[in-house]
Amino acid sequence: ERLRQKIARLLLGDKGHAREDVHARVPVVARAGDKVFPVAVDFVVHAKGRPAMVVRFGPGSLVTRHRPALAAARLAHREQVPVVVVTNGRDADVLRGDTGKVYGQGLAAIPSREELAAMAERWPYPALDEKRLEKEARILHAFEAVGACGCDS
Repeated sequence: ERLRQKIARLLLGDKGHAREDVHARVPVVARAGDKVFPVAVDFVVHAKGRPAMVVRFGPGSLVTRHRPALAAARLAHREQVPVVVVTNGRDADVLRGDTGKVYGQGLAAIPSREELAAMAERWPYPALDEKRLEKEARILHAFEAVGACGCDS
């Protein structure tokens, strides 16, 4: 929790995001076949009234958290969010939401309010069809429910 609060202070302080644009612990309900399970997204940051960045926190290695973070971001709003951040509170990987490619590394690479607004204008927000959303839910279920580690709680 201490590290999540650090990320919140970073978003609101150093990165200049408005308090009303940063939404914490956003619930996501993933449906994969007959399985329904809740997942929380640590932060959703809006730019120009739209969700533009999803931040997922988790201890340990960042690279193993890329794919479930992308899946959670896609399920959270049923459209492709431009920026996905995976962080352990000490380091961060900033991913393009559409490709999953690493755009930047380190806490300093997390976009500021102005940078995020520019990214949201440049990068696409394609809607995702039901078939794609079910695939994302299955991926999220595999990582979060089936492959969960006791250290994650």
